[in-house]
Amino acid sequence: MPGHNLARVATILLLVLAAAVIGCAAIGLSVTERNDSRLEAERHAALQTALDEVHAVFGDADHFQPGELALIERRSGLAGLRFDADLAADSGREVQSMHDGQGRIVGWFSWAPDRSLIRAMVQLWSVAGAVGLVLALCAILALRATRRLGAALARATATITKLTTQDAATGLPNRRVTRDRLERALETRGSRVVAFAVVGIDSVHEINDTLGRAGGAAMFASIAERLKSGLPSGALLGRFADDEFAVVVTCGDASIATTLGDKLAAALAAPIYMDQLWRVSASVGIAQAPQDGTTGDELQRRAALALRAAKRGGRGAVRRFQPQIHEEHAERRFLLRELETAIHDKAFDVHYQPVVAAEGGGMLGVEALLRWSHPTHGAIAPSLFIPLAEESGLMNRLGEIALRRALADGVRWPDLFVSVNLSPLQMRSPGLVDLIGAVLAATGMPASRLVLEVTEGILIDDPDETLDQLQALRALGASTALDDFGSGYSSLNYLQKFPFDRLKIDRAFVASLGSNGHTGAIIHAIVTLGHALGMKVLAEGVETNEQRVLLRLAGCDEMQGFLFAKAVPAGAIDKILARPPAVRQAVRPVARRFGPMAS
Repeated sequence: MPGHNLARVATILLLVLAAAVIGCAAIGLSVTERNDSRLEAERHAALQTALDEVHAVFGDADHFQPGELALIERRSGLAGLRFDADLAADSGREVQSMHDGQGRIVGWFSWAPDRSLIRAMVQLWSVAGAVGLVLALCAILALRATRRLGAALARATATITKLTTQDAATGLPNRRVTRDRLERALETRGSRVVAFAVVGIDSVHEINDTLGRAGGAAMFASIAERLKSGLPSGALLGRFADDEFAVVVTCGDASIATTLGDKLAAALAAPIYMDQLWRVSASVGIAQAPQDGTTGDELQRRAALALRAAKRGGRGAVRRFQPQIHEEHAERRFLLRELETAIHDKAFDVHYQPVVAAEGGGMLGVEALLRWSHPTHGAIAPSLFIPLAEESGLMNRLGEIALRRALADGVRWPDLFVSVNLSPLQMRSPGLVDLIGAVLAATGMPASRLVLEVTEGILIDDPDETLDQLQALRALGASTALDDFGSGYSSLNYLQKFPFDRLKIDRAFVASLGSNGHTGAIIHAIVTLGHALGMKVLAEGVETNEQRVLLRLAGCDEMQGFLFAKAVPAGAIDKILARPPAVRQAVRPVARRFGPMAS
């Protein structure tokens, strides 16, 4: 840098000058010292000559009169000559002893020294040189400190630039840089298309919780390498969020969005090894210019909407933005606002679907199911508002409404158990056990008549935490049931590890009874397994008498479905229980009475 070079040159010149001054001063001092020694010898000789002359004229020289001393001063050329009987303390004067006839010292002559101008100048030069040397050394130290400070500043600048432009875990461009590159691609695309994809990694919490911070960062670095390997030349891959990557591609092929989505999904098809084999899946949302928008903000919003739609379709899905996705999003936003209002006002009903005994058809219990009737939109299906509540963080509040209503209604049905569904989000809530205990106490509902249902997915997400929650719930006295068994994640390990009292066979198996020759054998195996582990087995979704007979022959303990009754309000359950026991236990009258009612 020019400033540093100039300072270095100035410091070198100052050092050379100081060295020259000190060298000259040293030479001058040496010469002056030699001259001083010669002059001192000459002055002492002149004094002795003057004394000898005085002795010759006046005789005894032991004592001097003032005139004699003045004569000696003139003859010797010594200024300020004095004679003292005692040697004075160090006064800076030159001295010479005076002896008597026996060689004894009888006094001292002293005179002022002769300090030459040259000597004074040499000393001044010496001081100046020393000062210059000190200044030069200070300049050197300052220069070194400046250079170290400059290097540290350069390193800090590089670090700040890296932090503000790169993702720390993967080294990829961060969100800001990726957005800038997207804008630049749109400005320079000409007649080409620009595809923008957002890649959402599934199971991020599972990765971070299992591997920790450092392991999670290493996993995302591996994912980034996989994604880059599947991208076309010139594509940009950036880290868009903790669980998202983004891709910018400029291409002349209008079908780039379709091929890009396939490549991104294929890049993560093979498992990644990190302490164990991980099967990582990603949902992908894609928007393309100019079809889906011409600005960066438009493409980002529409790719994000496509990603949300892909995630609702299950893991590993790819969605290209379409106009109906925007309409679905607007509808979901409307439902979300209405759902928040309905939760605040507790504007929900709880309906109950009877559970009957496989032998005889007597009603054993009911499953509580939430219903929402909107003032203007009518009945909103649970398949719409329950996922919305889970995504928006409202599920705990909604689940509490269902729990309180179900237990309050169940108190008046002493011969029935009441089954309540718990979502995965509720199961992860640290206050769940305390809440259920408090509601049981507040309503007076015996815990022995409460059945809590969980789905298989919660067993995968966090098995240790789930096991602790299930054991705590059973400690309250409640029973537990594994819902939708066989729908995807079930294994013998789960059934052995987790404490369930009931096993609910997924309705998909029941629906294929009679049409698929293997289904009966599968159901029989599930029933045998459940009984071997001490669980009752319940088949849901029973709609025909043929299914009922086959399930009973397979050994199922309990059934529920439209064959017996749809979900009905609490008042309808009161009417069923008010009927004579013989009529109540008949299967078909229950189905005829409540079958036409809306679910």
